[in-house]
Amino acid sequence: MAEVDFSIGHKEYRLTSQPGEERLLKRAAALLDAEARLILEQAGRMPEPRLLLLAGLMLADKYSALEDRADKAEKQLSRLQSNPTKVEVPVVPADLKEAMAELAARAEAVAEQIEERLGD
Repeated sequence: MAEVDFSIGHKEYRLTSQPGEERLLKRAAALLDAEARLILEQAGRMPEPRLLLLAGLMLADKYSALEDRADKAEKQLSRLQSNPTKVEVPVVPADLKEAMAELAARAEAVAEQIEERLGD
């Protein structure tokens, strides 16, 4: 077992964690600490249990909002995968294709004439 030191709302804590989970525990504690510090900035000093409760509730609210966004994104992705949006590509009219081919042929002819003159 590994011991992890961290602080939440200016109070130091030490917990034991399973090997390899130290980083996760520190990350979770940092999130809780950030919320606790916001509360302390706004409300000032308060009893530790109340501070931890409010910080936990704020995190739960954020988590809930993220869950809702993830659910909406999954539903939208599922809808798009089951019924992909059709993309229409404009069709180039045949007369425009012919005109562009003629312009290309003329450009090649001009290039050949220039090459012949430069070669002389």
